[in-house]
Amino acid sequence: MTLSPENIFFIGAILLFVSLYASKTSLRLGIPSLLLFLAVGMLAGSEGVGGIVFDNPQIAQFVGIIALIFILYTGGFETSWNSTKPIIWQGASMSMIGVLVTASTVGVFVWAITDFTIYEGLLMGAIVSSTDAAAVFSIMRSKKIALKGNLRALLELESGSNDPMAYFLTIVLTSAVMQQVDSGWIILGKFLISILVGTFLGILMGKVSVYLINNIDLEIDSLYIILVIALIFFTYSASDFLYGNGFLSIYLLGIYMGNKEILHKKKILKSFDSYAWLWQIILFLTLGLQVFPSEILPILPTGILISFFLMLVARPASIWISLMFTNLRTRQKLFLSWVGLRGAVPIVFATYPLIAGIEKAHIIFNIVFFISVTSVLIQGTTIGLAAKWLHLLLPEKLKKKSAIDYEIADIIKSGLTRLTIPETCTTAGCQIVELNFPKTAFISMIVRNGKYIIPGGHTMLQGGDVLYVLSENEHALEDVYKSLKINPPEYILVSEDSENNKN
Repeated sequence: MTLSPENIFFIGAILLFVSLYASKTSLRLGIPSLLLFLAVGMLAGSEGVGGIVFDNPQIAQFVGIIALIFILYTGGFETSWNSTKPIIWQGASMSMIGVLVTASTVGVFVWAITDFTIYEGLLMGAIVSSTDAAAVFSIMRSKKIALKGNLRALLELESGSNDPMAYFLTIVLTSAVMQQVDSGWIILGKFLISILVGTFLGILMGKVSVYLINNIDLEIDSLYIILVIALIFFTYSASDFLYGNGFLSIYLLGIYMGNKEILHKKKILKSFDSYAWLWQIILFLTLGLQVFPSEILPILPTGILISFFLMLVARPASIWISLMFTNLRTRQKLFLSWVGLRGAVPIVFATYPLIAGIEKAHIIFNIVFFISVTSVLIQGTTIGLAAKWLHLLLPEKLKKKSAIDYEIADIIKSGLTRLTIPETCTTAGCQIVELNFPKTAFISMIVRNGKYIIPGGHTMLQGGDVLYVLSENEHALEDVYKSLKINPPEYILVSEDSENNKN
């Protein structure tokens, strides 16, 4: 079957239905759903039962870029800066030094056991050198694995930030294989420019995005989601145009926006979580269609050797070297060594040699595909077991607490307070988003002239409004009356918890 405008929507809908059912099945079987998405794509391909003819690395790469944009932004948006800040340098070391160590060790190993040239071997190493954000984010969160310390935050930070280094190495080594090698200083200059420009634009566009969302009045709430999508695509394209790394810009944009108070934040989070899953499914289906199973069989022995070398030698070496000067314990490093998940990102990067027309590009693509599958299948299914063996899982009581969605955890507070906005209060006439309201408190309801109002960021306070505020503790209450410019006696505590704390 050949894809055409007439049947592409029908086929796409069928594949989505099958993938959603597969994801439901994966929860019962303990198999990562991403692996089943790949399997659905392969079964639907020209050598599967679907018979869909698809061999277009350009489209696969384009789909991959769009998917990574949504996945990285969503992952960044859901990242708490408070949990990331203590391990920022550890994550940066894993994303830079760790990727270099992985690429070089795998590259030399491939060169030693195959007929690849050293540049072709290093290209293979560069392609598989980064962990996959889609695999890490989805597996860690779908399995609700609660780890001690900052291990989960470190893994998510690494997977979201190591793509730029791997992407840069892939582009440079693709040129090297084609005998278009720049001098070392030029390569270093390009790398520094890509990182600096990517970082600067990501943070700058984060500030611009927060300002626009909080100050533009679109009147229709749903249009804010479209505004965010426009800002995301603009950030990526602007970074790429200025020779920055667009993936890094997108990830930093997500982190910045996710840790600021913006209008419709909950709606944005829910929407982009759905978009990220949709594009993950589309990406893995597309990559599955791009693979020809008959071409995988001849490379199985080589693929097995490289895959196990990556899991058992290269990844542990990268962890021990990049985290050499940290205070992480041996069992924590062992866990990080095992959870080096490869997934869609290496397969997307493997399309660059295909498009460039490199002689061994198809062999590289098939080996990378096999490595990604084995990584998700073996490492992805044993994350919980590894954490249990290494005694890194949180106790059950704390695990239940940590598994609560952070959005709900932000809303559920320990004290309910009723207060009235005086007619002469200077905050009357201000929007809630302008008040610098504390993150540890939340206005749950406003009573105005006998009517009940569920407030949003654009809701304007009026004199005489009765506010019901959920707050975490007494310090949060102090921050509330400071932001509202109301004296503490104005408060009337109405919750049982608050009364007990008061007494």
